[in-house]
Amino acid sequence: MKWQGRRGSSNVRSSTGGGKMIGGSIGGIIIAGILWLVFGVNPMTALQTGQVVAGGGSNSTSSEPATDDDRDTRFVKVVLADTEEVWHQIFNEAGSTYKEPSLILFNGQVNSACGSASAATGPFYCPGDQTVYLDTSFFVEMRQNLGIAGDQQGSGTQENQGKAGDFAQAYVIAHEVGHHVQTLLGISQQVNEARRQVTQAQSNKLSVLQELQADCFAGVWAQRNQERVQFLEAGDIDEAINAAGQIGDDRLAQASGRVVAPDNFTHGTSQQRVEWFTRGLESGNVQSCDTFSGAL
Repeated sequence: MKWQGRRGSSNVRSSTGGGKMIGGSIGGIIIAGILWLVFGVNPMTALQTGQVVAGGGSNSTSSEPATDDDRDTRFVKVVLADTEEVWHQIFNEAGSTYKEPSLILFNGQVNSACGSASAATGPFYCPGDQTVYLDTSFFVEMRQNLGIAGDQQGSGTQENQGKAGDFAQAYVIAHEVGHHVQTLLGISQQVNEARRQVTQAQSNKLSVLQELQADCFAGVWAQRNQERVQFLEAGDIDEAINAAGQIGDDRLAQASGRVVAPDNFTHGTSQQRVEWFTRGLESGNVQSCDTFSGAL
C-alpha cells in the first residue's frame, strides 16, 4: 500500500490517561444495526449507543495531538485523512456535510464516552464522542495473533517493518470509520429503538447487519480512494480479504475452542465479512451496502 507523502489527519490524538482495564475480544466490539437510510436524509448526531461492550458511564480520557515520531502514528494519520477525503466527497455528492471523527491512540487502557476499554477489546468506535479508539499494540496483534500478513520477522528498517500488512490495517480503521458514517446517518439511533423490541437472538442478528455494512463501507472507501490517489499495490486486496476472514465470528469461535453458535454471532461469518467488503470494493457505491433489506 502506497501511503507515504500524503496528508496526515489533524484529528489523531494520543491518550494521556486511562481507566480500569476490562476483558474483551474483537468479537466484543459491537452493538447492532437496523434499517438502511438513503443518503438524502439529513445527518443525525443523536449519539446514544457505543460500538464497544464495556463498563457504562460517561468517562473520558484526556488527550493531546499525536506526534509523528513513529511509523505507525504517521500511517494512522494518513489512513484517517484518506477516509476524510473520501467521505467528504461522498457526502458532498449527496448534498450533505461530513463531520470528521477523532481517533485516539492509547496504550493498554482508555476511558471513552462509551466506558472503559482495554487493548483486548480491539479497535472500536464510540458514537458518544464520535471517536475511533486504537491501541498502539494493534498492528503487532494483527500480525502475530490473527495470522494477517506483515513483517513476521521484525527485521528491516522502521519504515519497512509491517509494510506488507499495511492495507489489512487500513481496512480495520476504515471499518471503524464506517461505524462513524452509520452514526452520522442516524443508524445508531434506529438501532436503539429496534433492540428494545426484539429478542437477544434478533438483536445479535441486527448487530451482524450493522457490522457487515461497516465492512461494505470500508470497501467503498478503498475503491473511492483508489480512484483518488491510486494507493493500492499488488496483494493489498488479498490482505484485506484475509483480515476480514480471520475475524469472522465462526473463525474466532473455532480458534477459542467455543461452540460455533450462529445465534450468538455479532459480526458475521468469515464468508459474510469477505462478501460485503468485496461488494463495497467492487461497486464504490454506498447504495450497494444495504445489508438490512429483506434480512429480517
